[in-house]
Amino acid sequence: MPLAPRPCEGDARGLAGGFRTVNRIRGVRRLVPLASMALVLSACSLTNPDGVLDSLAPEGPIAEDLAGLYWMVFWIAAVIFVLVQGGLVYTIIKYRARRDDAEEPKQIHGNPRLEVVWTVIPVIILAAISVPTVQRVFKYTECAPDAYHVDVIGHQWWFEYYYPDADVWTANELVIPTNQEVCLTMESEDVLHNFWIPKLNGKRYLVPGQETTLLMLADDEGEYYGHCAEFCGLSHARMRMRVIAVSPADFDQWLVDQAETAVMPADGSLAAEGLDVFNAQACTSCHLVRGVSTDSASNESLIGPDLTHFNSRGSFAGSTLEHENPGELAMWLEDPPTWKPGSFMPNLNLTPEQIEALEAYLRSLD
Repeated sequence: MPLAPRPCEGDARGLAGGFRTVNRIRGVRRLVPLASMALVLSACSLTNPDGVLDSLAPEGPIAEDLAGLYWMVFWIAAVIFVLVQGGLVYTIIKYRARRDDAEEPKQIHGNPRLEVVWTVIPVIILAAISVPTVQRVFKYTECAPDAYHVDVIGHQWWFEYYYPDADVWTANELVIPTNQEVCLTMESEDVLHNFWIPKLNGKRYLVPGQETTLLMLADDEGEYYGHCAEFCGLSHARMRMRVIAVSPADFDQWLVDQAETAVMPADGSLAAEGLDVFNAQACTSCHLVRGVSTDSASNESLIGPDLTHFNSRGSFAGSTLEHENPGELAMWLEDPPTWKPGSFMPNLNLTPEQIEALEAYLRSLD
């Protein structure tokens, strides 16, 4: 026998329905600004299409293997999602409350056999996924004996590179030969950093006082962009880097060029005036220019990048500013903390004439 409606039940249902409608409208209104923010933030990565950090667009054998792992996990998760959500939707529709329901459905308080099954199956799936995952974690963090070695030092907020076989120091741009495994031995000088070139490999921590390793392998020549993937302070967002892969012959020549000392500017030139500014402003207390700095100075004892071949790099200031963009070097010299908040390089209050001369000197460091 159908249950008779209680007095005012229809009015109560109508009122409740009205409240639900209002709440839905409010919910949609809240989603609009969130969706707008997501759209704006997604555009931030499109300012430089070549610099988009995309793990699913690999350009090296290691990254391709990792991308294959990502897709395997994705499709397994997608199948599980469809099955679970499909079963949930089916149950909601089939067993939904109806107006002509005369009595409550049978109350079920558990099914131990079913609960064991849906606990064991996920455990088996996770165990199966963990095997290839763990294999790759160790496979691409162990270096082969014939790999080329480069030391990576993380600073707030830039990466430094040392090539021990050639005694070459550089910053921001890691130059490697194609078709050869490169072993990166990494350590942080201050706080936790995370080295990430997604088109060539996954992420790896740089830890103060502890060495970690990571393999790099590029099949093709080109530039591969990356970013510190661990929040490391005020200018974390401006701690970028790039890997430049060149042919083995070009790499050998690059090492020879980088091992050379800096060429002294011609007397009376604007660059020579810039060298005087460089020395007078005590830039050598933080930066090394081999052939110009004192013999006692070394990269290990200084806190700034080696500038010996500064102009041979495509970028500076944590790979956030480009040499090819007119005026960026002058703006950096005018007030570094504006471009990189918290930077250890202070505002030296240089005059426009000093900035022009210092820029000319830095441009001469090829």
